[in-house]
Amino acid sequence: MSKTIEFELDLKNPTPLTDTQKAELEALQSLPDEEIDYSDIQPLGDESWKRAVRNPFYKPTKTATAVRLDSDVLMWLKSKGEGYQKRVNAILRDAMLKELK
Repeated sequence: MSKTIEFELDLKNPTPLTDTQKAELEALQSLPDEEIDYSDIQPLGDESWKRAVRNPFYKPTKTATAVRLDSDVLMWLKSKGEGYQKRVNAILRDAMLKELK
């Protein structure tokens, strides 16, 4: 039987770094890329990236905002039933992803 350990991290008030942690970070930051040991990491070729998928647990944060829409567009969205804001988001996400490709 395994035990789950929970730890709550306050991102707005993180625990200060110790002097040892600061020294380790400074040493890593000053290390040139050529000296980084990648031997324990398998190389990822083009084939690996073709099979890559987005993290299934990824959930983008939501931000409340005011958007001015044409009345007929809003009426059309609302005519499809509840969840018109989700539909607006889905339409905009689809447009964003098409543009990013």
